[in-house]
Order: sequence, then C-alpha cells, then structure tokens
Amino acid sequence: MNEFIKSSVEQPINFHSGGQFITTENWTHMKRNIDIFVVIINLNETLYIEQNDQRYTVLPGEILFLVPGQLHVGFNPSPIGTSYYWFHFTFPNNYSLLTRKMMDSEVTSMRSNLIPINNHSCSTVLLPIHTKPREVERIHILCKQLFDVVKANYYNTYNTHYLATSLLIEISEQTIYHYKTVLLDTAAERKVEMIKEWIRIHVFKKVSVTMIAEEFQYNSDYLSRIFKQATGYNIQEYIHRMKISKAKELLMNTNVTVKGIAITLGLNDEKYFMRLFKKYEQMTPTEFRKAYFRMPMNNV
Repeated sequence: MNEFIKSSVEQPINFHSGGQFITTENWTHMKRNIDIFVVIINLNETLYIEQNDQRYTVLPGEILFLVPGQLHVGFNPSPIGTSYYWFHFTFPNNYSLLTRKMMDSEVTSMRSNLIPINNHSCSTVLLPIHTKPREVERIHILCKQLFDVVKANYYNTYNTHYLATSLLIEISEQTIYHYKTVLLDTAAERKVEMIKEWIRIHVFKKVSVTMIAEEFQYNSDYLSRIFKQATGYNIQEYIHRMKISKAKELLMNTNVTVKGIAITLGLNDEKYFMRLFKKYEQMTPTEFRKAYFRMPMNNV
C-alpha cells in the first residue's frame, strides 16, 4: 500500500481553495474522484473516509491527504458540529507515492546528510497519507494564517501559495524528524538525533557541550563519545559546522556585516569567528562573500 507522498516544493504549490468546514447535521463525505489533492486537518469528532478501497478513521488532531485520481467516499456518518480545516492544491512538479520501505530509504538518506550545504540543499517534502503530528498546534496556527489571508481577498494571491507551501513543509518536517527517531536502532542513537535537532534549533545562540549535557542530563564525556560514534564528529565540531553552515547562508543571502553575523550566531568574538570560518572553508568570510557574488548567476 502506498502511504507517503513525495514531491519538490522548490516552487510553491498551487493553492486552489480552502477553509474550515463545520457540519450542521449528521454528515458523510460525498463520493467523488477529483484531479487535485485535498488536505483534511481534523479538529474534533471522528471522520470516516475510504480512499481507493482503504478505510481511514481520522481522529481529532489527525491529517488525511486525498490523492488525485483516487475514489474517496465517507463510509460512516460524523455527528453535528464535526469540524476540520481543508484545502485543495496541486504540485507544480511531478509527485510520487512511496511505500513504507521506500520511505525508510528516503529518510535514511536524509539522515546521512548531516549538515546541509546551503539553504537550497533540500526542496523535498515527504507527506504521510494519514498521520497524527505531534505538534499539531503549529499546523493549526499556519491554517489560521492561510485562511485569514484567503478571506482578506488580496490583489496578489501568491501569498496563499506560499503559506500553503509552508504548511506542507511543517507537516513534512515533523514527519521526517519523528520518523527518524523511530528508525534509529538504539536508545543512544535516538538521543544523538535529539541532540542534533537541539543544536539545529539553538544554532543562533551560544551553545556548549556542557549546556547540552545539562539539557539531556548526561555526563559530558559519555555524551561526546556516543555522539562521535554515531556521527563521526565530536559535539563541538558539529556545533561549529552548523554555525559555519548558517554563516554561509547569511553571507550569501543578506548584507549583514561579518561582525553582525558572528553576533547573530552567538559568537561575540569577531576574530574568533573569522578564524573558525577560515578553518572550515579555507577562506575568510569576506573572501567567501566576494567569491559567491563573482559566481555567474542564472537568469531568474
């Protein structure tokens, strides 16, 4: 059975329509087969929807994707007051449906790419057909923002495409992160994955091995040892590499000064930041910025 959707969002998705649905009577989803994706984000009660002969019981807080060209229909009624967010969209590029085994391979491949080269390194979203996100409130906030903009009737409608794309990216990111922890073989590996995510979230702050050890309630030496075994990097080197990766993004995409970037990354000593950057990139931040802007750019 195909359980996941894979596509690129290097360009934003095409948002068609959406809103919040609230039933005023006992309700069963209509029978239909349409040529666009439908996302259902359930808010309360329970939905009963069959897609391509597979029955889904969608509980409050769960999400269901209905796929183009597949027959879907309700198989049980939901009570008065049942409510969910929904929207219709299409991908600008091709999409594929993945089995769980294929999804394992996709996520394992992402795990092997420890540090992204730059902010264009991954444009893929991986979306479960049926899921219960752990941080569903973040998705609800994005839904409210999206539908507020829809109701505002802006002259420029591209904001709906970008907001809907952000919503799919949020679902994908939660899926990938929590899916990775399931794939890991040992408690130590799961702990390392949590540490990597913590470092990513706090990359713009002053971060140390001691802080991480206190956060995760582990001895610093033990933590450093299992991290090195799992990633090939010691923790301090991984922190440095993550900060340098973010520094490169800022150098390429902003006009922030080298001193300003150092402060943004929690490295208040500009000279130390410059030495660190040169250690990993074999050039200074200023040289990197100049080299980037000398590179030939494709026409937009």
